Amino acid sequence: MNTSLSYFLSILWFVLWIVAIIDCAKSDNPNKIVWIVVIILLPFLGSILYFIFGRRNTWA
Repeated sequence: MNTSLSYFLSILWFVLWIVAIIDCAKSDNPNKIVWIVVIILLPFLGSILYFIFGRRNTWA
């Protein structure tokens, strides 16, 4: 049971990491290179920080 939960969370983290890199690469953010480096060097934390602070507000 614990192994399957760990496997699921690992897959979920990996998908979040890939989505953050792709989203950042496609964006027109002037700090794109910096954010990609942060996402790669700090995979989990960098992805979360990018979606909180680095992504531009597309709803406005």
